Amino acid sequence: MTSKQMRENPLFLRNSFEGVGKWGIPLIRRQPLIDGEIRLIAASNTKTHDTEKNRQCGVHFAIDDYRFSAIYRNPEKSFKKYSQYAFLLSTDDSTYADMQPWRQLESIAHKHWCAAYWQSRGIIVYPMVSWSTPESYPFCFDAIERHSIVAVGMIGCKERNKLPFLRGYNAMLEKIEPDAIICVGKAFPEMRENLIEVEYNEPRKAVR
Repeated sequence: MTSKQMRENPLFLRNSFEGVGKWGIPLIRRQPLIDGEIRLIAASNTKTHDTEKNRQCGVHFAIDDYRFSAIYRNPEKSFKKYSQYAFLLSTDDSTYADMQPWRQLESIAHKHWCAAYWQSRGIIVYPMVSWSTPESYPFCFDAIERHSIVAVGMIGCKERNKLPFLRGYNAMLEKIEPDAIICVGKAFPEMRENLIEVEYNEPRKAVR
């Protein structure tokens, strides 16, 4: 590939989707909640040709980043695999507090680009929202349409870090005002609004 071809390559430019806000992060659009029970399986448990039962589930990416990092590099391959499922949660790229802000922002941008790509191909995608310190709030909650269905992950959320988590959670509620929240794992009692609490591989009905 020549330098000119690289400069014009959409997968190099990553400018195919509407960007919003200060950083031009790709927008994850609001999509309706699917009917019936919400079931989830981990991306690491998916298969190229999965069973009918699994294809009725949504896919979550609350797993180690290296297990899904190829999606950003080869989105077409990811589409062929994940389009068979009922819906996807966006990838859960890490935003650890000990990452530099630019690295956290990069994680958010990758997550949003992949979600926008999948949505452009007709897949239902709900944003998996994550954050670190209050300094991350301006970009972690950006480029998600208000009143969207969102998801949060509870893996690693222990009692000792409950207060920082809840501060970010409440900031997310204020910014996005989600219509419903798919909670991947056990919610804290203080978490309010329309929660749909789902174990990683178990069905749960919405609690209104």
